[in-house]
Amino acid sequence: MRAILFDLDGTLVDSERQCAESVARALSRFGRVVSEADRAFVIGRGWSEIYAHLSLAGPLPLSRDALIALAGREREQIVEEEGLTILPGALELVRAAAAAGLPITIVSGSSRGEIAAVARRLGIEALVPHYVGAEDVARGKPAPDGFLLGAERLGVDPEHVLVLEDSAAGIAAARAAGMSVVAIRIGNFAGQDQSAADLVIETLAEIDLAGLSSLHRATHLRNKAQRERGAGNKAGP
Repeated sequence: MRAILFDLDGTLVDSERQCAESVARALSRFGRVVSEADRAFVIGRGWSEIYAHLSLAGPLPLSRDALIALAGREREQIVEEEGLTILPGALELVRAAAAAGLPITIVSGSSRGEIAAVARRLGIEALVPHYVGAEDVARGKPAPDGFLLGAERLGVDPEHVLVLEDSAAGIAAARAAGMSVVAIRIGNFAGQDQSAADLVIETLAEIDLAGLSSLHRATHLRNKAQRERGAGNKAGP
């Protein structure tokens, strides 16, 4: 394990509901109602996918970038009203990784502005050198683009990266990127399927860097063996 990529919403902070509510509030200003199904779709996905999904019910009253900006302002207001709940073990793990010199970054479907605002509130902006947000990739989760870009910016091969996620889309994205992935249950308020992760834990307080490194090594060796068996089967007699 040579780097860790952190998801933001539902992994570091309990903010998935707030993300969905910010989109609903933004569109309500134009008389557009966001259904519960639409709110559920928002969880774990990037802005390109969210915008395309919401457009299925009819043209949206503002551009994608305008919606991102307006929802970002709504999100700040929601956080002012409700506060921001940091998930157990999240800050401790970020600080431990930084102290150990292990490269880390945040890869999120939220915008860079939203990521930066949360990082400031958490006091970790100096510990995380890069953010990968919705504006940085053409395809959001479950596509692997964001995680691959995060690894590239850190100068680490994907096979040596471990991802921390909560959503089904994020887990699928990490898998598609060829990375190990740990799912955190506590932030998964919608009960999305996390079974594709290498490990599912209740909170990040349950695991430390040594545990993550051991998990990654075991996963890496298992995946390598599977690839070798697959190559052997293709070769045939």
